[in-house]
Amino acid sequence: MKLLHIDSSITGADSVSRALTRNVVAEWTKDHPETEVEYLDLAADAPSHLSVDSLGFRLPPSSETLSDVQRRENELSEALVTQFLSADAIVIGAPLYNFSIPTQLKAWIDRIAQAGRTFKYTEAGAVGLAGGKTVIIALSRGGVYSTSEAGRAMEHQESYLQTIFGFFGISDIRIVRAEGVNLGDETRQLAMASAIETIKTIANKSFQNQDAAVAVEAA
Repeated sequence: MKLLHIDSSITGADSVSRALTRNVVAEWTKDHPETEVEYLDLAADAPSHLSVDSLGFRLPPSSETLSDVQRRENELSEALVTQFLSADAIVIGAPLYNFSIPTQLKAWIDRIAQAGRTFKYTEAGAVGLAGGKTVIIALSRGGVYSTSEAGRAMEHQESYLQTIFGFFGISDIRIVRAEGVNLGDETRQLAMASAIETIKTIANKSFQNQDAAVAVEAA
């Protein structure tokens, strides 16, 4: 079994989402000791954002129509989508920045969102091609957004990630939240303690539960 561990927070040792993903991976590997873990730190090594050059993955890598820059960008996109597709489980740390995900994480998603690799278009609409995986998303938020309609309308973090991985055909999406971590020390400690307890439930559930997505929340 392969697990891809991804962090995207830019705050280093102070990062809540990084602490959560470490806990997720530790719990997962305790329950699945045979797991091979591969790590990707997008804050340290993020792909460039989409451009005319980085859209080269739409053409064969050996195409003579590609420039040297496009060929290099194509090779990077190929490496990232291959890494994603080869993983059985993906653990993603995603802090809330300005009501959305870090730009580094969005750049990675844009590289793996490839027609013919992670999804395809049919006469009946889009079909995901990356099913059968487990995705565990560790969310951190300075405020509290999940407990009110107004808050849920403001966040484009959890909603976006569930949408895009669902679009790729993944039904086993597990969510853990640590909310209100900037509302004082006591609130932060309670949020982290609750999230870590939730992680134990998330990581120990049966691998690839195809019956329904699992969304476990930490308040």
